[in-house]
Amino acid sequence: MAAGVRQEGTTTFQVGNAFYRAESQISRDLGVLAVAVQRQRQAEFRVLDATTGCGVRALRYVLEGGATAVWANDADPEVGPILTQNLAQLAPEQVRVTHWEANRVFADCLVRRDYYDLVDLDCFGTPAPYVSSILGATRLGGLIYLTSTDGRTISGRSPADSLRLYGTYARSHPSLQEQGLRILLGGLSQQASARGFGIEPVFSLYIGQIYRVMVRLVSESATYPDCYGFLGYCHGCGDYQCVDWRRLNRAQCLHHPTPQPLTLSGPMWLGPLHGAGMLQPMMELAGRWDWGDRYRLLEVMAQEASLPPYLIPLGEIGRRGKMDIPNRDRLIAALRDQGFRASPTHLDSQAIKTDAAIAQCLEIARTC
Repeated sequence: MAAGVRQEGTTTFQVGNAFYRAESQISRDLGVLAVAVQRQRQAEFRVLDATTGCGVRALRYVLEGGATAVWANDADPEVGPILTQNLAQLAPEQVRVTHWEANRVFADCLVRRDYYDLVDLDCFGTPAPYVSSILGATRLGGLIYLTSTDGRTISGRSPADSLRLYGTYARSHPSLQEQGLRILLGGLSQQASARGFGIEPVFSLYIGQIYRVMVRLVSESATYPDCYGFLGYCHGCGDYQCVDWRRLNRAQCLHHPTPQPLTLSGPMWLGPLHGAGMLQPMMELAGRWDWGDRYRLLEVMAQEASLPPYLIPLGEIGRRGKMDIPNRDRLIAALRDQGFRASPTHLDSQAIKTDAAIAQCLEIARTC
């Protein structure tokens, strides 16, 4: 391979002076799989890559995913030469290149009623300034792929900032990785609902301090009030509860002689983290493409998709139970043997997701 040339999947490209994050290939691979699956269901598939960088995502969506057209935008005109060079692999009628601020792109789409099948916003920091406007560029039934690298805010380390940016008061507790994803999903859900629409998660990814969520824009969901609420955590015993709006004044942990108040985070998305309807065909395609690592990732996502909206670190079980940290796979098997649902989680290799309460996890961990 020539000097300076990189490869992802079957696509070759150069980075030049553009921003490129190699560790984000996992999220690009999943995006390509989602486009390829969706492309099998429709004759045309148009992509808007609002923060394209060197253009690797735009290229892969067309060359590997089968998208029929792509609008590749990056606000920095200085990346224009390398972007144009990379996208020269596509037919001229397949690609449009601009150097606009992302919100200008979305506003232009809304004014011209030019809606896209996938709108990808892989921004640095918070996506909050774009959560509302991105909806105006997405067709009904289309996909939105959003990024946040603002882990401090959405993980609960800066509640005032999370309130300012997302309308959510995020608190600190052991399930911070999942909380970040659910705040992003909740923000999209709330903004979509304000416009008379709803969302359905396709998948949610946390890796290397990067939060990525892909959702489908749908007609307003009747389940929205049940999927948008608060997560309560008891610092005394480690128990979690989902708390809806009508129970906010009764949010207590009853596993104590005297009920203890819960620490509430929210509102956030409390529904499924991933959508089974897309994960299965994405897994099948990853298998056909011999993408073993991505297949195994999607397999874990499928297991964790419908479990409660939090994870339990194995270290937390060891600390609270004053025991050695339990073996993850043995604990999952033991929980299932007792009739509970349990799975590993892609969010943390040293954590589990389960519908068993923390006290039940402690009891079972002592026997496995």
